[in-house]
Amino acid sequence: MSVRRSITFALATLTATGLLTACGTSDPATDLAAPKGHKAGVNIGPDQDRIRGKKVAAAADLVPEAIRKRGTLRIGASADASPPLGFYATDDKTRIGSEIDIATLVADTLGLKPQFEEVSWENLFVGLDSSKFDAVLSNVTVTEERKEKYDFATYRLDNIAFEAKKGSGWTVKEPADVAGKTISVSSGTNQEKILVEWSEENVKAGRKPVDIKYFQKDTDYYLALQSGRIDAHLGPSPTAAYHVATAGQSEIIGQLSGAGGDLQGKIAATTKKDSGLVKAYAAAIDHIVQDGSYGKVLKRWGLSGEAVEKSEINPPGLPKTKS
Repeated sequence: MSVRRSITFALATLTATGLLTACGTSDPATDLAAPKGHKAGVNIGPDQDRIRGKKVAAAADLVPEAIRKRGTLRIGASADASPPLGFYATDDKTRIGSEIDIATLVADTLGLKPQFEEVSWENLFVGLDSSKFDAVLSNVTVTEERKEKYDFATYRLDNIAFEAKKGSGWTVKEPADVAGKTISVSSGTNQEKILVEWSEENVKAGRKPVDIKYFQKDTDYYLALQSGRIDAHLGPSPTAAYHVATAGQSEIIGQLSGAGGDLQGKIAATTKKDSGLVKAYAAAIDHIVQDGSYGKVLKRWGLSGEAVEKSEINPPGLPKTKS
C-alpha cells in the first residue's frame, strides 16, 4: 500500500469515527490535541476492555524456557504521549493505545502475562541491551544499523509525515522543499536520520540546510507550530493524522516511508539480538493477524491502512548513513 493511501485512510478513519481526544490532560491551553468540547469516538478511559487473545501452543513453545517458567513478558514502551500509538487515559496514569493493545495480544498468544514499563525513548534500547526488557513494541522502525544489535518481527507499516499549520500553502515531496525551513523532530528516531540526510543533501546541492529543532513531547511541538517558531514537524503518520483530526489547527503537507527512498518502512517488535524470542514474536503476530484480533485493534485506533499481512523477521530497513 502506498504511503499516500495509508495516511489518507488513517485520517479518514479517525475523522469518521470521531476520534477526537488525545492524552488525558483536559486543559485545552496545554493540550492542543484535545480541544475543549470534542468527544472521543473510542474508549480512552482507564478501563479499556481490551481485545484479548488466548495461548497458542505452537507459538508459546518457541519462547525460551527461562521466560516460559517466569511467566511474564517484560515489555518496554515509550513514556511519551503519542496518540493513537501510546498515550495516557483520562486518569492521566493508565497507558493506552494501539501499541499497548498489540503487545498485550502478543503476550496472550505466547501464554505470558504482559508486564509493561514506560521509559524515555533512548532508554528503551538501554533496557534491551541490559536484558531488562524482553521486547519493545513502541513504534520502532527497522533500520540496518539497529539490526546489528537487535532482532525484529514486523507488525505494521511505517510511514512518516510533515505536519504544518493549517493554510501553510506548502507541500513537501523532496529535500529541496525543506531547504531553509525550521523543522522539528524527536531525537534518536528514523525521522531525525532522514531529516538530517535531507539537510546534508541540500547543502551539497548549494541550498540552505534545514534548521532542525528537537522536541520529545507532542505538546511542545504543537505549541511551537502554532506560535510560528517552527515551520513543520516530522513525525509518525499515525500521530500526525490523529492530531490533524483532533485539533483542527494543522495539516499534513507531505508523507513518505519511514525507511526513506523507495523502501517501505516497517514497525517491529524489537528484541535483543539472539535472545531467542524473535521467532516467537513473529509466530504470535501471524496468529493474531489470521484470527482477526489484530485487524480489530488497528481499526479501533484508525490504523487499518498500515496493516501487514504477515510478520517478517529482520527485513531490509532504513539504510545506514553514507559516510
